Amino acid sequence: MRRNRRRNRDDEADVDMTPMLDIVFIMLIFFIVTAVFLDETGLDLTQPPPPPEDQPPPPNSPPAITVYVDENSQCSVDGARSTCSGVMARVERQLADKPGASVILRFHPEAKHDVLVQLKDGVDGRGMQSKIEVIEGAA
Repeated sequence: MRRNRRRNRDDEADVDMTPMLDIVFIMLIFFIVTAVFLDETGLDLTQPPPPPEDQPPPPNSPPAITVYVDENSQCSVDGARSTCSGVMARVERQLADKPGASVILRFHPEAKHDVLVQLKDGVDGRGMQSKIEVIEGAA
């Protein structure tokens, strides 16, 4: 009988969790201290102030291609309706007639933002100069 009692006492082993908790807290503090927080920037949609009325436009200003997106997210290039996916092809055709032209992206405030991002990425991806304007009325 004594043998059975000794075996039962050996099977009851306690595990001390204090050192493991210490290591966990030290690792937590290490990861918090070494973490890098990203500073994300967005598109700046503030409009510059309008030019003075008495100042004439510069004499040799390059021509511009105007892309307008209305409140229903329908696109037009220089007044001609186009699908939003076909805008960049139409802009490139316009560039053949107006070399060196910049692109003015005009948007209604209620137009979808993904259309704005797609058009801006398309213009920037082709290395064209562009300007974004948010317009209340129709083009």
